[in-house]
Amino acid sequence: MRKCVFLAFFALLALVVRAQDESGDLVKEGQQMPAFTIVNDNGTQVPSSSLKGKVILVNFFATWCPPCKQELPDFDKLCKEYGDRVVFMMVNLTDGYRDTVDGTKRFVSGKGYTFPVYFDTKDNAASAYNVSSIPQTTFIDANGNIYTTRIGAMNEATLRIYLNALLGN
Repeated sequence: MRKCVFLAFFALLALVVRAQDESGDLVKEGQQMPAFTIVNDNGTQVPSSSLKGKVILVNFFATWCPPCKQELPDFDKLCKEYGDRVVFMMVNLTDGYRDTVDGTKRFVSGKGYTFPVYFDTKDNAASAYNVSSIPQTTFIDANGNIYTTRIGAMNEATLRIYLNALLGN
């Protein structure tokens, strides 16, 4: 009986994942990077169009999210290592309740992270990328096309594989 329930659960889960993929919930590989505007740590609005021309990594995270917190040290390390070759956009889902601009700044500073943090205070970027689960990371090529999107925590080795592929290394 347990085996039947277990198999039925995974069959249902597979159907839900397939339906989500077919409905176009995630940004599709090869399509142009969606347009959005977010706020940087100085309060300046940054339109996504200003970022084209370089490889871009867009990571959606929240300070209360355990998998997000798990992967942030690897993002910070690679942001330092790749320098100007990759634009790291660490986008905080700033809802004003669980995550605020000031609270997120304190969190990032307290952990010693140096990657640039952007604040999605109006749900602009999350809507453009159809973020429904975090962490979510999208890799974008220098032409502004989506290379791939991954949901869930990523480690340094996996991040490095995607970044090196985009950079032709």
